[in-house]
Amino acid sequence: MNLGAIEAGGTKFVLCVGDEAGNVLERVSIPTLSPEETMKGIFEFFDNKEIEALGVGCFGPIDPDLSSPTYGYITTTPKPGWGNYNIMGALKERYNIPMAFDTDVNGAALGEAYFGAAKGLDSALYLTIGTGIGGGAIVEGKLVHGLLHPEMGHMHLTPRSDDHYAGKCPFHGTCFEGLAAGPAIEERWGMKATQLAPDHIAWDMEADYIAQALCIYILTLSPKKIILGGGVMHQKHLFPMIHHYVQEKLAGYVQKDEIITDAIKDYIVYPGLGDNAGVCGALALAKSAL
Repeated sequence: MNLGAIEAGGTKFVLCVGDEAGNVLERVSIPTLSPEETMKGIFEFFDNKEIEALGVGCFGPIDPDLSSPTYGYITTTPKPGWGNYNIMGALKERYNIPMAFDTDVNGAALGEAYFGAAKGLDSALYLTIGTGIGGGAIVEGKLVHGLLHPEMGHMHLTPRSDDHYAGKCPFHGTCFEGLAAGPAIEERWGMKATQLAPDHIAWDMEADYIAQALCIYILTLSPKKIILGGGVMHQKHLFPMIHHYVQEKLAGYVQKDEIITDAIKDYIVYPGLGDNAGVCGALALAKSAL
């Protein structure tokens, strides 16, 4: 069975043909240009692939509500040309096959649940921490939507006393994304995250903010697994620091071995699918469309 997958990002679109087991059979990347130019590249890739379903995990904000008149639209994005663009309408006009549409992070959460670190669990949280911060959650086997879709990168955090940075987010200043996304790290310290030494104070601060957010998610969603992806999390030395701060901040309140013991290293983890979490998430969406 051939499934199509689109991981639609603000910088690039990753196009993939895979199977129902999450195996990537063919994959290309095209730049995110104007909608017309980008869709042309999508059609050129998929037109002869004979895919049976298509999943689209997309940068947002989007409208994933099937009952909404703007279902399938990329809505208020600042990405030039893409505001209020009906991406699913363009795809449905071209291909008469089952399709599913969701945020890129919801797709990645589903991919990790189907094929990756949360396989076999009915509850999981996936966060990407990179150029921005976003999250997708699975509760009782279903992705969380609601009024729109979760925007987990924009919760307010309490800045540390030794951090006088005003925050990068143009809407909320010192929200999670404003304090801990890649651009915030670069602006605060004057260099890219990849240039910072492993023992730089930036990483202790980063782990502290990530842990602060995770404690909120643990107390509200109670996920059975937390998966942290995105470019910032390539710094693997962050994980032990995050584990320490989560345990410190929860202070024994959640009496589960996954949190209060060394088992936390298997509870808060790197994506099982690695950098394929997004595109495998889109494959998972395609599978769900069937």
